[in-house]
Amino acid sequence: MPLFNMLQLRAALPANARLLGIDLGARTIGLALSDVSLMLASPYATLKRGKLAATAAEIRAIGLREQVGGLVAGLPLSLDGSFGPAAQAARDWLRSLSEATGLPAALWDERLSSSAVNRMLISDLDMTRARRAEVVDKLAASYILQAALDASRSAS
Repeated sequence: MPLFNMLQLRAALPANARLLGIDLGARTIGLALSDVSLMLASPYATLKRGKLAATAAEIRAIGLREQVGGLVAGLPLSLDGSFGPAAQAARDWLRSLSEATGLPAALWDERLSSSAVNRMLISDLDMTRARRAEVVDKLAASYILQAALDASRSAS
């Protein structure tokens, strides 16, 4: 299944479908869920990163339970905006996940999303390192999804 840009993905969604935001980490995958009006992203869950088939099965089950119509995953571009090995790996992984789940997908620039979330957790919430580790991935997924929702809403 080809990857879409955010405007195409949003236009292709069935009525009342949600988007599932994904922050792909080395050990964990953060998930966020939009509301049906595609206005607000909320942290949802964290999955342990494992084999693609198992991850796809978990995401497919979440998709059915939560009426997900598409996926939005973070694209880890280099700070200068170039497309490096991490971005290529994320694109390949999302394409495979999209095919395995049957859900259309789009990538969204995630530069500094985890850093921004960590800064907020430290400065605003004075959260401990252990507690931050528990929540940073799903909050980063929410940060990515919210940015994609905001940009595609104003552009449409």
